[in-house]
Amino acid sequence: MKLITAIIRSYQLDQVRESLIAAGITRITVSRVSGHGAQLQEEVYRGKKVIPGLIPKMRVEIAVNEEFVDTTVNAIMDAARSESEVEGEIGDGKIFITNLEECIRIRTGERGGSAI
Repeated sequence: MKLITAIIRSYQLDQVRESLIAAGITRITVSRVSGHGAQLQEEVYRGKKVIPGLIPKMRVEIAVNEEFVDTTVNAIMDAARSESEVEGEIGDGKIFITNLEECIRIRTGERGGSAI
């Protein structure tokens, strides 16, 4: 089992969600987060350039069994990558894949991959 965490642009959430549903992945958790990396978002406020410390993003978390990892990652990448040529743009986001030791369904007490 793996936990896939994607940090994406806020306005791309609907595209990512639709891409995941088309790939057969329907169970996701979404949170609003803020952070910064290589992306700089300059704003002009009262005639001065302002670079805010944190940029709003969306965090999408998906617990999957091993056989769905590539399908999930490809669906997110296809939907979240900017339309700028082949490589996308700085700020498109990141995907993290971590091992998931255990999953327990609270309602039934079911454990492991079948609880996902």
